[in-house]
Amino acid sequence: MIAENQSSPGDFFIVGFSDLPVLDVALFVSFLLIYLMTLLGNLLVMATIYSNLRLHTPMYFFLSNLSFVDICYTSVIFPEMLAHFFLEGTHISLTECLLQMYFFLVMLSTEFLLLTVMAYDRYVAICNPLRYLTIMNKAVCIRLAVGSWVGSYLVPLTHTLLISRLPFCESHTIDHFFCDFVSLMQLSCTSTSTLETLSYALGTIVAVMSFLSIILSYVNIASSILKIRSKEGRSKAFSTCASHLTVVILFYVSVCSAYMRPMSTYSMINNKILSLSYIAVTPLCNPVIYSLKNKDFKSALIKTIRNK
Repeated sequence: MIAENQSSPGDFFIVGFSDLPVLDVALFVSFLLIYLMTLLGNLLVMATIYSNLRLHTPMYFFLSNLSFVDICYTSVIFPEMLAHFFLEGTHISLTECLLQMYFFLVMLSTEFLLLTVMAYDRYVAICNPLRYLTIMNKAVCIRLAVGSWVGSYLVPLTHTLLISRLPFCESHTIDHFFCDFVSLMQLSCTSTSTLETLSYALGTIVAVMSFLSIILSYVNIASSILKIRSKEGRSKAFSTCASHLTVVILFYVSVCSAYMRPMSTYSMINNKILSLSYIAVTPLCNPVIYSLKNKDFKSALIKTIRNK
């Protein structure tokens, strides 16, 4: 019976938002604008950092990496998602589906690790200001950035390979706007309990451990800020962390609410909405948050725009 209900891995059909035909035009225009604004905002961040020597510091080096990650992982999803509106859903091979899922997980993991590295950078800057440039020298910064990228490529590899070996049932319809690993597991004819356990393990290793590291950094940062006697000094120290902390909260809340819950509670409608919160909203907001909450960066950004 199992053999009859299975089919060889062929094309998958991604539903996207074709179940909401009335909103096709509005959704297409909205997502296109979000994608273009995300690209423009993050490219502006990178151009501003590159063209202003005052911003050639460890903090802005990691910020430029974060902007590049945001461009990459929105580009993994958005072009194909926009195509869904013209094709009323799209067919995609298993290989293409797995590649999209893998690179999406890579970029997601890289963002987790980079946010952790940025928290460590703020910790050194505030808790060890006199040794900051010695500790966070150019070689260290490059190693931390490269480590974040390389580690992120390795983390989802096993997960992707295991999903590629799953037998899929007759239904190859993915009720989502991209190849999400949860959607693929739900199409399998066999038990995915081992994969679910692995998913939570990976989530714990990457997301939870990163989050705990960030919390530990900020506990030490808060302790050091409270020891600063002048109100102006405390305000300046806090302003250097405010933008990063805001991005961390926005990113972790949206991702964890989407994935860190039992499979039995997954609803595809809620999943699409939650996925949009970290795929569309977070990369769009990051440049705005850093621009508004950092006076040095804000003035450099205005100068770059005027020059261009």
